[in-house]
Amino acid sequence: MSEQVTYLELSEDSGSAHKFYEVVRSGNRVTVTYGRIGTPGQAKTSEFPTEQAAQTAAAKKIDAKVRKGYAPAVRGVRQRRAVTRRPTTSVRSTAQQAPVRWRFASGAAAFGIFVDGDRCWVGNQRGDVYTLAHDGAVTGHFRLPDGVKCIVADDFWIYAGCDDGKVYDLSGKVPRVAYEIAADVDIYWLDIDDAVLGVSDRAGRVTAIDHEDEFQWARSGDGDAGWMVRCDGDAVYHGHSTGVARYAASDGRPQWSRPLRESVLFGWQERGAVFAATAEHNVYRLAKSDGTVEAVYRCDAAVFSCATSPDGRYVFAGDNHSSVYCFDQDGTRLWKLATGCGSAFSMQYLDSDLYIVTTAGTLACIDASDQAIQAAVQGSVPAPVDVKAAASLPTVEPSTHVEITTRVDDGILVECYQDGPRLRVRVTHPDYDPTWHVQFPKHLRHPGATYVVDTIRPATHGTFYRAHGEIRRLH
Repeated sequence: MSEQVTYLELSEDSGSAHKFYEVVRSGNRVTVTYGRIGTPGQAKTSEFPTEQAAQTAAAKKIDAKVRKGYAPAVRGVRQRRAVTRRPTTSVRSTAQQAPVRWRFASGAAAFGIFVDGDRCWVGNQRGDVYTLAHDGAVTGHFRLPDGVKCIVADDFWIYAGCDDGKVYDLSGKVPRVAYEIAADVDIYWLDIDDAVLGVSDRAGRVTAIDHEDEFQWARSGDGDAGWMVRCDGDAVYHGHSTGVARYAASDGRPQWSRPLRESVLFGWQERGAVFAATAEHNVYRLAKSDGTVEAVYRCDAAVFSCATSPDGRYVFAGDNHSSVYCFDQDGTRLWKLATGCGSAFSMQYLDSDLYIVTTAGTLACIDASDQAIQAAVQGSVPAPVDVKAAASLPTVEPSTHVEITTRVDDGILVECYQDGPRLRVRVTHPDYDPTWHVQFPKHLRHPGATYVVDTIRPATHGTFYRAHGEIRRLH
């Protein structure tokens, strides 16, 4: 059986592109492998009716990449490009100690956090994601292939964006790949709204990707280092080294740009405003409608993170000197206290508690009630509880394996089918719209396969469904 191997690379010294593309044609089979240089990459194999058809298909794939700037290369000559990570050094705060209820050492610097009514999530730069109850008890441990950039929630779904360029759905028993960002994109931050993913990166771009993991649009800002992206149903808000801009969610049309002349290091949003934390000690509240600066919250050092109470009544910030702040909505500083466990890379407020993840890798729960804060300002704080994960806690890693079932009454049936070059999923039950696609893990899609999922939920804005719960393949 004849075999042809073509290996190409695209690497720009002054840009972010650093990726490979290999085509192996063996008989009537074509295998394409692609990814970041220095990584194994992802592979996909297609079979064709004849060897000639396979040769034609392989030639078209190679020609398309050459036109985009790829060139023949020798595997292994170029080395893997380092992934950008935030610096983890911080200065010890001289402020009074904050009233920390409990703290959990995750094992590496962390800036992935999400907290809801059920549990707390923390993801670190080693790829560990832990779940904890609100009393600090560790309830779960996922191990992802690379450092966790952020953790975001979208209705019932929890996603972790990683340095391997993938976004993992953590809503089920095992992590599943939900989105795959281009291999040349150095992800800085992610946000999501109704399954539409916003990605900001090192080069200052912001990109929108839909529920089928298909590119929607991309825009380049006036600066670089896009550490802020926030999405809602109307717009995507992007913060970078020179300011903040708003783009229409549907097509990326620029709607306003607000120069700040300060590097934005973090972003937050409420219903009518976005908040940009900067390296020049400020947090700005900007009106979503037109970018007007409505208030400025002044800290004493570079601001790594910020958050608000649900109504925007209070604004919180964390600086690179291991301090956390609380402001009234008009900009009046109410208090400043020390974390005692590093600088807060990310934070979230819920039910009078401020949750932070830090440069030291700690997830800490701070009692932000008026009584506890007043006592802390006077120097009276309880000893924090140091939480540890049980040695018997299992570690769950990403998987493409699914359980096999013969029962059709355990959930909703969906089928995978070929739609041109794409593999798509649709619901087969008569009560559902057969023209709507289903958001479904990419690596589980096999032509002609039928799956049983726990539930199917329509997207908030309609036009597609989302699979929720466990997935089993029908035998």
